[in-house]
Amino acid sequence: MRFLFSTSIFWLLGMLSTFAAEEHGGHEALPLNAQRLHESLPITNSIIMVWIAVAVIVLFCKMATKKMALVPAGLQNFAEWAIESLYDFLTGLMGKHLGQRTFWFFGSIFFFILVSNYLGLIPFVGTLTYGGTPILRGANADINMTAAMASSFALLWFYWALTENNLKGFLAHIFAPKGSFKGLMLVMMIPIFLFVGVLEMVSIAIRPVALTFRLFGNIYGGEQTMESLMNLIPKGLQLYLSWLPALPFYFMELLVGFVQALVFTLLCAIFLKLICDHGEEEHH
Repeated sequence: MRFLFSTSIFWLLGMLSTFAAEEHGGHEALPLNAQRLHESLPITNSIIMVWIAVAVIVLFCKMATKKMALVPAGLQNFAEWAIESLYDFLTGLMGKHLGQRTFWFFGSIFFFILVSNYLGLIPFVGTLTYGGTPILRGANADINMTAAMASSFALLWFYWALTENNLKGFLAHIFAPKGSFKGLMLVMMIPIFLFVGVLEMVSIAIRPVALTFRLFGNIYGGEQTMESLMNLIPKGLQLYLSWLPALPFYFMELLVGFVQALVFTLLCAIFLKLICDHGEEEHH
């Protein structure tokens, strides 16, 4: 019964979404770049989705904390479970001190990416248009959004790394020889570790780029795939059946949305842990 109900809902929403698309010339491939809604306004269709995602998160938090109770129930219980699960996961990975200090960022980035990914799967996103331009576009299907998040992490990474290690410890962590070497062996290892340090700096510079394109590519590619599958149905039947080929992949995209939010957060946490690891805490 639940499967039939959910399938019926997807059919109805898919039909309405397809009808909206056909009113403006049918399905089209998702443009690579976000589009301005009006030439005189610096507002793109992906910015609208960012605002909606933030509004959803704020509204949920207000509803979950409206009637706080010592024994949580309902939305408060779910919110506490979600936040505590992520907190325990990150502190187990990075250690209690670093996890407590940075959770405000990692928690925010995880839930924002997750909500944005799921909002991008709602029917009408990409098909409802204004003046021939889609009003809504998945926030993470815009490379500017993913680049902004990756750049923000890169700046915070340097700040946290310097404050946890100080400048001398930061440079030593990258360039200094690892292990106990003496005499001639130390002289021989210094240029090797200097070269390794240069490679590490190149790796650090590439990380924001990799984070940017990994998240953007997966989300943009998923939305493009959904659009292509909907176009497999002949035009005469798209109003009624365009949702059918994409239905199995829709459920897969629900999993992908969660996995990509977790992967982005996990990679950021690992990058920070690597530079702040002093070998004093137990590794998990």
